[in-house]
Amino acid sequence: MKINISNRIVKTGVAALGVSALAVAVSAHAQQTLNIVSWGGAYSMSQHEAYDKPWMEKTGDEIVNIDRSGNALAGLRAQSQAGNVTWDLVDMLPADAMIACAEGLIEPLDHDELLADAPDGTPPSEDFVDGALGDCFVASIVYSNIVAFNSEMFPEDDQPSTIEDVFDLENYPGKRALLRKPINNMEWALIADGVDRDEVYAMLETEEGVQRAFAKLDTIKDEVIWWEEGAQPPQLLADQEVAFASAYNGRIFNAMVTEDQPFEIIWDAQVFELDGWVVPTGKLDKVKDYLHFATDTQRLADQAQYISYGPARKSSSELVSTHAETGIEMTPHMPTYGPNFETALQKDDLFWADYNDELTQRFNAWLSQ
Repeated sequence: MKINISNRIVKTGVAALGVSALAVAVSAHAQQTLNIVSWGGAYSMSQHEAYDKPWMEKTGDEIVNIDRSGNALAGLRAQSQAGNVTWDLVDMLPADAMIACAEGLIEPLDHDELLADAPDGTPPSEDFVDGALGDCFVASIVYSNIVAFNSEMFPEDDQPSTIEDVFDLENYPGKRALLRKPINNMEWALIADGVDRDEVYAMLETEEGVQRAFAKLDTIKDEVIWWEEGAQPPQLLADQEVAFASAYNGRIFNAMVTEDQPFEIIWDAQVFELDGWVVPTGKLDKVKDYLHFATDTQRLADQAQYISYGPARKSSSELVSTHAETGIEMTPHMPTYGPNFETALQKDDLFWADYNDELTQRFNAWLSQ
């Protein structure tokens, strides 16, 4: 059943936090422990280097990193029902944030009061990229869901380059590793079947479109290994257990650059989206100073030294420089870099907030057939 989450999003405002509250001197900061939930791997490392280390040095706070973002919505629901919310700040996808906001699990945010202005004084509501600020959500990065391949498994003169190639078992044989969810797989199946990118979500709102996506996925189903944790795709590729793997672009970048893996990214039909922070209900006073710091212009630019995710603030983009470990230029590895972005599809968060439960049930039933 479709859930009209877009009509259920809570529009409540929050009381002004007050400029003085955000400008409390560090000397007056009471040291505390912050339990921060994120995704793990190279991404959590980039956050730790760009946000956590300078914050702990500045304040004396202790930060405990918890790798649970893959099941963050379920975790928040369980903690809320138990009346014992132990997470202080959670990295979450926008579609899940919409649901959590509607269910009252997370705090509404007044972005221009809570977050830092850009260095030139531009308020956050104008400095963050489109769609980055939700009622209960503030994005930190633009990242991409892509398909990568192990270049050693194909002839040098015939390397795959399109999403259609991922579905072409005859010309590009080998196992595929795909995320065990309908998200991204449904979109890629339709695009590979000839649906225009601008029509993908309208098509998926129809029974014809859903069946068409499953029919296309049927053509490779027997050659798919289904992954659930972000660390699995690069490992499967490295071990040559699969020829192709869907993945988060930052995971593949890390494997290519810091581990010298022979991977290539197919940027065609990348599904890009935002990712960022939500504050569990009742935790805003505890984390507002950290959130103000971790989402400022410099911190988001600093994160791009460690991982190939674009900063969600416009003022941060011009500060993106080189990779901290290898010194390579980061711009060509960003999802939003011109040649990479030509055929990109923006994930429709409202669509997935409305249809995720229904399509997940159908996807799991299809897997069991």
